[in-house]
Amino acid sequence: MSTTKPPVVLLHALSLHSSMWEHHTEALRARGHQVIAFDQRGFGSAPLGTPEPTLDVVADDLAQLLDAQGLAQAVLVGSSMGAYTAMAFLARHPGRTAGLALLSARATADSPEALAQRLQFAALIEDDAARPTVIERTTPLLVGPAAREQQPDLVTRLLADARAADPQALAWAQRAIAARPDATATLRATDVPAVVIAGADDVLVGPDESRHTADSLPQGHLVTVPGAGHLQPLESPAAVTAALHELLDRIEAAAC
Repeated sequence: MSTTKPPVVLLHALSLHSSMWEHHTEALRARGHQVIAFDQRGFGSAPLGTPEPTLDVVADDLAQLLDAQGLAQAVLVGSSMGAYTAMAFLARHPGRTAGLALLSARATADSPEALAQRLQFAALIEDDAARPTVIERTTPLLVGPAAREQQPDLVTRLLADARAADPQALAWAQRAIAARPDATATLRATDVPAVVIAGADDVLVGPDESRHTADSLPQGHLVTVPGAGHLQPLESPAAVTAALHELLDRIEAAAC
């Protein structure tokens, strides 16, 4: 019987960085897991570099990090942009994912309308005159009405992170996300314990999209967090931790 705890990689959302996972890092380490929460390319302490915008580059960054630590596999937990990075990793590095949690992400490619909105956001965020207004208008929508009303410090934190983020990195990431392919076939080929976590009040990824993502995974399970929007790890950290513990229980049971 195997008692080895799988390592867990935590992939942050757009405009944020690895610190968004502080609560979950502590909880998962208390379970005995090695936890890797790192800044994705262009965010936090990670330089952007000069590649063309594609999530494949970020997925390869992750593979190199795992290689450097001698890890053949890990459980991937990705929120929003981090979930898209996780799906790119699945496609480029099959067999290296021991379990999967996708938060606030759709398996399908962007619709023409969503694609146009992402590219417009990228252009506006690079415009020094337009950027402050764009950040003030869009950032509060990352959380649900309950968080906006009851957790004003969270909204303040998100605005501070968005203002501090490198505009070129924000634009690069949005273009990379816009260029991603449909990942449905990749998810269908990913037969590992998996959970899709959605916010009941997420205005960016709807319930039908979350259900499709969960249904595309052979071992997928959908968890909807009441009262949460797009950033459930920050809005409802205890609910997300509980869902991750359940996922890890399933992974460890399958390994026995």
